[in-house]
Amino acid sequence: MAEQPESVGGLAELYLGNILYALERCALAMAEEGRGADAKFYRGIGKLLAEAHGKAKQAATEPTS
Repeated sequence: MAEQPESVGGLAELYLGNILYALERCALAMAEEGRGADAKFYRGIGKLLAEAHGKAKQAATEPTS
């Protein structure tokens, strides 16, 4: 069995897709309940996480001088 990351960041990175999916499902339910501001808040969290992951991935693949 593979060793699990022990840091919050490591776990969040490992399960990022699941976290983003859950945030969007939560936002969809809130939007259907008429809680648009709450839905927007949770979508914002998802967007920040996705952007941070993209930046980290890009930085990891860029060659160093």
